[in-house]
Amino acid sequence: MKKAILATKVGMTQIFNEDGVLTPVTVLQAGPCAVTQVKTMENDGYSAVQVGFMDKAERLINKPQKGHFDKAGVAPKRFVREFRFENAEEYTVGQEIKVDIFAEGDKIDATATSKGKGYAGAIKRHNFHRGPVTHGSKHHRHIGSNGSATTPGRVWKGKKMAGHMGCERVTIQNLEIVRIDADNNIILVKGSVPGPKKALVMLRETVKSGK
Repeated sequence: MKKAILATKVGMTQIFNEDGVLTPVTVLQAGPCAVTQVKTMENDGYSAVQVGFMDKAERLINKPQKGHFDKAGVAPKRFVREFRFENAEEYTVGQEIKVDIFAEGDKIDATATSKGKGYAGAIKRHNFHRGPVTHGSKHHRHIGSNGSATTPGRVWKGKKMAGHMGCERVTIQNLEIVRIDADNNIILVKGSVPGPKKALVMLRETVKSGK
């Protein structure tokens, strides 16, 4: 069975292992999640598992949402996301998913919306080098030439320029689970995870190459 769960980002800290080696970790509040729908090739054209995370007051949902949750037999959820699995039929509607589906040492992929940093120049946004800082250069942090002359006489789409930075979907692959606290639904992941504190993070096991 493919493994996946929804979590919220608590923050970062550091822990020591038995050998006294310090490891920076991200603390994630993961689950428990409820399976709200199982999608199959026959009915939906693709195979996926839909899960809900964090209870939501019934007065805050509309009638179609209430009908969807009532049909699944679960309480209304604040977050609902899908994980595409080839073996989605192994899950059942109403099934509860907890952090104990993972184990220490497992490799996972984390997907979240990165922090928004507003309008940024090309140096900060694309890691450009700055120009000469000598007197009279007039080219300290500018992006340089925007395009060609007569032909084609325009700026190509996709050119790296100043603009809105961050606030986009980011996936970091092959992260290692360092520790699991099943009693408190906590997962400690080695290194950083995209997004600010309280951000929703989608965790799924890393697919090994060749599989």
